[in-house]
Amino acid sequence: QVQLVESGGGLVQAGGSLRLSCAASGRTSSSLAVGWFRQAPGKEREFVAAVSWPGARTSYTDSVRGRFTISRDNAKNMVYLQMNSLKPEDTAVYYCAAARTYRSGSALNEYDFWGQGTQVTVSS
Repeated sequence: QVQLVESGGGLVQAGGSLRLSCAASGRTSSSLAVGWFRQAPGKEREFVAAVSWPGARTSYTDSVRGRFTISRDNAKNMVYLQMNSLKPEDTAVYYCAAARTYRSGSALNEYDFWGQGTQVTVSS
């Protein structure tokens, strides 16, 4: 079993930055692809970014490409999402997810483990 814990969410003004962290633990927490998803009120959960193991491949949804950067520190079992130039439409609960196999990285059903989420609110 793998446990994922997100942190780093909060309230920020439009144009600001936040860095989300995802801490992975458990017997198989290494060698996993990791993705970030988000869910705004009344909307479906959507893909944001993903990184393969050990980190050679990344993917982003179009709306965040160039503003968000996903990275990982494998020695610490940590994955980060640096979010710059935040917009009000980025407001959502952000979830970290882990997958045993990296395919497209963007499909929810590729992921085997999920965190509880962290709230990001961007004010205008």
